[in-house]
Amino acid sequence: MEPFSKEEIPNEVMKELGAICNNTFPRQGHTSDVGIIESEKGLSVLKRTRGAQYSEWLRRESYILECLSQTNLRVPKVYQFFQHQDEAEGIQSWLLMEYLQGETIRKILTHENDSGTRHNILFDFGRSLRELHSTSCPDELKSSEKWLDMILNQAEYNLEHYKVDGTAALLEKLKNKKPTDFEQTLIHGDCTIDNFLVHEGRISGIIDWSGGAYGDPRYDVSLAIRPKPNIFQSSRDHQAFFDGYGKKIITDEEYEYFEDGLYAFF
Repeated sequence: MEPFSKEEIPNEVMKELGAICNNTFPRQGHTSDVGIIESEKGLSVLKRTRGAQYSEWLRRESYILECLSQTNLRVPKVYQFFQHQDEAEGIQSWLLMEYLQGETIRKILTHENDSGTRHNILFDFGRSLRELHSTSCPDELKSSEKWLDMILNQAEYNLEHYKVDGTAALLEKLKNKKPTDFEQTLIHGDCTIDNFLVHEGRISGIIDWSGGAYGDPRYDVSLAIRPKPNIFQSSRDHQAFFDGYGKKIITDEEYEYFEDGLYAFF
């Protein structure tokens, strides 16, 4: 079943797209519906979210991508963001953006057992993340408040207003046992193997930027190396990634704090 039909696309977005020839719907998470649209203007990506929480995430992603358009990072160009109120389903948001060629690291490596291919991709994953963290953060994304304090406040809000995996007891533990301070950088904020694309054996793009911020790079690294089927389940995979990154910036305790703790609220 298609997540959304041509008839559901708002007229304002259709004007930007032009006549649609074909659309496909890749595997995605539960926060948005994503279609790869082939129109008279070429290939593009169209994301649709429903409800206040996910629509706000999409609005923020559009804003962050606009901010990052001045950097050298390979991120999608934004063509249009449109939000409207649907009588039956409430608020909906649509983001039309550039199509980046490639498949996710997860899709490429889940069934890839050639050690050389795996090493090269994970090395480039680490290298690309280090490049991201070394990119000057746009001023619009900076805040005088520490990222970890802001994200803990957001975690508390999410716990009170949305369904999350985290608990009140876990949140209290995270507040009381914060890791030592670390120099903040530009971060992705949802740095998983589903959000880095691979084309011809190299990282070709980075997508899904709603969590982009001036924050703690250890959070990105922790999410990057989360074990998945046939990925990051061996020391070789971790070594390839950190060789590409250039150094290991997290301890086991910090990994547990971010991946097993903080991420449960997002």
